[in-house]
Amino acid sequence: MKTKVRVGKKLTIHIPKAVAEELNIKDGDILSLRVKDNKIILEQDNAILLSLKGKKFAKISLDEIEKISEEEQNKYENFN
Repeated sequence: MKTKVRVGKKLTIHIPKAVAEELNIKDGDILSLRVKDNKIILEQDNAILLSLKGKKFAKISLDEIEKISEEEQNKYENFN
């Protein structure tokens, strides 16, 4: 999708509704903005927000998390 936007007061840029809907951008989301090769790149890459707002597809108990954590820590302890 490609569209044109106008730079507003205080250098604001409005994200068109169709673009926001296609990318599932919601009010309050935090996006990363960077400049590369004279282009503005706007990305949804916040893993914390994704974990809080993203679609859930798996369930795991706290006991399972603790077990996995201990196994991973043991790998590094035994590595030395």
